[in-house]
Amino acid sequence: AKDYWKAPQYQKELLELLLTAESGQSFEGWEYLFPLINPLDSSLFDYLRNPLVVVDEPSEVDQELDRCFTKLNEHYSLVNEAGSLALAPEKLFMTVDGLRARLDHRQRLELRLLGLEAAQVDTQFDTEQQNVKTLFLFPVEACLAEHRMRSQTTQRYHGRIPDLAHNLTKWQQSGESSILVMPSLGVAERVVEILRDYSVSAELRPELSHSISANSQGILVTLGKLSGGCELPDAKLRLLIETDIFDEAASSDFRPAQTRRKRTQISAFLSDFRDLKPGDYVVHVDHGIGQFQGLQQMQVSPTTKREFMLLTYAEGTKLYVPVERLDLVQKFSSAESGSRPGVDKLGGLNWQKTKSRVKKAMRDMAEELLKLYAERKLVRRDPFSEDSPWQQEFEDAFEYQLTPDQEAAVEDIKTDMHSETPMDRLLCGDVGFGKTEVAMRAAFKAIADGKQIAVLAPTTVLAYQHFKTFQQRFELLSRFRSAKEQKETVARLSEGKVDIAVGTHRILSKDIEFKSLGLVIVDEEQRFGVAHKEKLKQMRRRVDVLTMSATPIPRTLNMSLAGLRDMSVIETPPSDRLAVQTHVVQFNEGVIRSAIEMELQRNGQIFFVHNRVETIYSIADLIKKLVPKARIGVGHGQLNETALEDVMMKFIQHETDVLVATTIIENGIDIPLANTMIIDHADHYGLSQLYQLRGRVGRSSRRAYAYLLIPSEQTLTPIARRRLAAIREFSDLGSGFRIAALDLELRGAGNLLGGQQSGHIDSIGFDLYCQMLERTVHELRGEPIEDETTVTINLNIDIRIPEDYISDMG
Repeated sequence: AKDYWKAPQYQKELLELLLTAESGQSFEGWEYLFPLINPLDSSLFDYLRNPLVVVDEPSEVDQELDRCFTKLNEHYSLVNEAGSLALAPEKLFMTVDGLRARLDHRQRLELRLLGLEAAQVDTQFDTEQQNVKTLFLFPVEACLAEHRMRSQTTQRYHGRIPDLAHNLTKWQQSGESSILVMPSLGVAERVVEILRDYSVSAELRPELSHSISANSQGILVTLGKLSGGCELPDAKLRLLIETDIFDEAASSDFRPAQTRRKRTQISAFLSDFRDLKPGDYVVHVDHGIGQFQGLQQMQVSPTTKREFMLLTYAEGTKLYVPVERLDLVQKFSSAESGSRPGVDKLGGLNWQKTKSRVKKAMRDMAEELLKLYAERKLVRRDPFSEDSPWQQEFEDAFEYQLTPDQEAAVEDIKTDMHSETPMDRLLCGDVGFGKTEVAMRAAFKAIADGKQIAVLAPTTVLAYQHFKTFQQRFELLSRFRSAKEQKETVARLSEGKVDIAVGTHRILSKDIEFKSLGLVIVDEEQRFGVAHKEKLKQMRRRVDVLTMSATPIPRTLNMSLAGLRDMSVIETPPSDRLAVQTHVVQFNEGVIRSAIEMELQRNGQIFFVHNRVETIYSIADLIKKLVPKARIGVGHGQLNETALEDVMMKFIQHETDVLVATTIIENGIDIPLANTMIIDHADHYGLSQLYQLRGRVGRSSRRAYAYLLIPSEQTLTPIARRRLAAIREFSDLGSGFRIAALDLELRGAGNLLGGQQSGHIDSIGFDLYCQMLERTVHELRGEPIEDETTVTINLNIDIRIPEDYISDMG
């Protein structure tokens, strides 16, 4: 030690420690000085014989090790400068070079969420050099082979046993196996009985042997404890657990759906509780929006400790909520995904005012909906005729087989049209799932009875697309019209010489009169202005209205609005549709060039999404340089309406090959020839946005490709990594209703209820909004309302599990 620390600043501390050691006593930190006597020349690797090193997310491990080495060096510098005794990190720990040498000679299994593609670095080109330090301990080149194992989360049924039974049967018929893993024999036996009631034969196997193969194509119920279910598409295997089938609090309650009590608020909270992290926003029913800071134990009496949720509010005030009252707290979720709500002041009047304001607005909205609904029920019109032979002929001419959901929607619409009350139905369905075909069948039915149809779309481009679709099916002889021709059309409409008018809000103008308007078909109504929506509302009192929306509507909201709006949902994809192949890759000139050239070879078109107007033209220039023969168009929101329409129309009519655009292409456009989508800086987008952008391609029977470009795998935040992994895994069709359930559904809530209500959802959180709405609707309909009573029974018993019961929480 005296030879190692010769400088004067170390002498005082050195003398003290040597005296302590010589007296046979230990001192704090002695183990960090021990290598002076006995140098550390071996590591964990020396004690393992031919180990297999499993690395979970190499890039994250690499970054963490880099942070660790940096921290050690910084700490050593500080201690050294302060004149304290410390050994250099390399005397205590393996060096980066030493670790790299040990890893290079070991068998390695790397687990990568985004695969090798995302880890490959393009050395030739990088748009934005990110300042990312990396040790490169796990070079991609060293990997001999990549085995992709697709894994997806399962659908949750919330006690809807008929849906489960239907899916289990469908999966079995398509050669897939399902294993239902239950926590106890009693629950397993009951599940087998319930499925038997729905004509599903499931085999109870309390113990699964290793010999059971994934090809057994059966439905097995077994015992075990899993944290969650999953789907392994490549193995044709599904694992479902108890909480995938039943709600958490209702899982032990197997009564039929009609008699099962509504699940309590506490179970609603618990489903989100697993995801709750310190710093997340929550809503307390009485005190408003605060931040969850974790669980804390407090001594409430000399003998009793209790656990509390710590919530912080404005000005640093704290609220301790006993864990028994979790029902008072909900995780905050709003229509603006990722938005940061304002935190309320504890004890202030602001929260009560907000709740009152929302309640009043909600009551007004619900009253208006009820009034509209009641008025429509009072209005009488002649029912449409039953299906004619021509209707059957028109439907048979459709070149594809209708999906079960489409058939159900057609049936719902026909039932509405056959009644004496005007129809007001909302048709929800994923992009490209055949909503327009369903609407066209309703249109034909109305025409057969001598009625006229108005088809409304929010933009000229969308209107043009609907026009082409209707033209193909109805063999209309019309085309896009000049101003002079528009006047002629207006005159012919009033004379009843035009059966179907397709257009934007121009159709709602005062100068346009229909001789006998019978059906209005509205696409994406939420994108129309307030005045146009008001005009549509007046129309609803007189004529049949069918509204189409590509944004899913939350089931909870659907339940709250039961009896106010009629809804049909299309969740199944057309049978000939192929899933979009999705690749997450680093920004790479070679990838961009080959993706565009491959699409051009099959005479297709390409979307290139770049969401920065300042640099969009330089990206277009880069593409021109990479693929000189490509015809390129640029579209963004800062172009005037005419210029933007011109760019879009050229792309639709295949006068350009590549459309470099911002996210304005997210909604609506249907271009069957466009089957390659390249999204720059994909890590900056939300899940629903990525999903809807990807939905622009793969609208025909051709295989479509999506390339999600990222700057560097090291720069990805954990949430961006999960988001990209989810979009990559869920390339299946129809995953729109599962992929970003919350994100998409909350947007759907705002769309269905209108922008103002969307603001109210943001101010009190979605869950509380739905509870209040359901209560308001019951009140307005004169139904009995149960008083919200709470009973607290305090037995003064400590129900906590002792800390020492589980010795290792790691």
